[in-house]
Amino acid sequence: MAAWSDLTNDVLEHITSFLALPDHYRFGSVCKNWRSVSKWRRYPLAPQLPWLVLEEEKETRKRKFYNLSDGKHYSIEIPELHGRYICGSSHGWLFAIDIKINGILVNPFTQECYELPPFPAYSRKADVTTLIEKVPSDYTGGPRNYTFEEMQTKIVFKAILSHDPKKRSDFTAMIMFGCLRTPAIWRPGDLCWTVVDGPERSMEDIVYFKGNFYVVSPEKELYVMDFESEPKLIEVGPQIDIEGFPFERYLIDFNGNLLLIERFCDYEDEEQELNVTVGFNVLEPNLEENILYEWFDIDDFALFLGRNSAIYVNSSHFPKCKRNGIYFTHLTRSFSAPKFGCHDLGVFDITNKTISKFYLVEVFPPLVGSPVWFTPNPW
Repeated sequence: MAAWSDLTNDVLEHITSFLALPDHYRFGSVCKNWRSVSKWRRYPLAPQLPWLVLEEEKETRKRKFYNLSDGKHYSIEIPELHGRYICGSSHGWLFAIDIKINGILVNPFTQECYELPPFPAYSRKADVTTLIEKVPSDYTGGPRNYTFEEMQTKIVFKAILSHDPKKRSDFTAMIMFGCLRTPAIWRPGDLCWTVVDGPERSMEDIVYFKGNFYVVSPEKELYVMDFESEPKLIEVGPQIDIEGFPFERYLIDFNGNLLLIERFCDYEDEEQELNVTVGFNVLEPNLEENILYEWFDIDDFALFLGRNSAIYVNSSHFPKCKRNGIYFTHLTRSFSAPKFGCHDLGVFDITNKTISKFYLVEVFPPLVGSPVWFTPNPW
């Protein structure tokens, strides 16, 4: 029987294709030859569950991650994220904002980075083309004055990408900014964000679906972005008229279907201070038939929702992943967050309509944001 040390490099490289990210790094630490093979990276990583991006450690400034697959925390030195608030993740990249309200788009495992232009003014009542050149407290167009620390977490509600920047250099980034979560887009080479013309109302989520950006509003309206001249939002699809008052809505490209997920919250105590998630609805706005369908099952899949670009995985590939489940993170705009911390993390069973915990460690509000789902994309 051959020893492990006798395996050819071709065989060793093939073995790496079955390894998740932590195991890949462990593989490379076995010996000099294995480390050399691990750096070839000609095979993609094995399928993996999303990670949670957690807080920055105060003493080391390392960024904490939680790997749902193995239930372990990893503290990783990523200088580009020091002191930055994570406002979005998409295709394995993170949108991060520093205390001076400078934004970057970074792949934390390759250190590839794009510097983003200054964000548009916070309030839609102000000139939306105005760039952030003064401290936030100098703004008079917003609902009230903010400090740098407050504006760092408020200026961008969510950010996503059309494509992976490592695969397509002509990608588009879209953010929802300001008190109305107004959409704006940026492409590499642009000197500023282009604010998308649309209705004077707040937006709730964005998704890139079949070559277009879609946006949903709290008023149960769905919009598609038109690029023909100046970017603008055009209302499409059926009227979303479902009973109840969801606390949040999410859009996801699910196996080529555009799904709208509604999240419902309630108060856990008599003083109505502790805001918690109690359920979800899964809907499909069929744009061709102009009909809204309700889904009661997503089969072997699981959804991961939050400030990230929504993710789905096939749960049958992962023993610890709940089939037909919706994994959710804490709502950063929850009124109970300042007092109770980031307490509302869980997984909703669509079949049984029950909620259980997947992360039992108590999470207090970190200085740089609530947990965000993220799929490592190191090569």
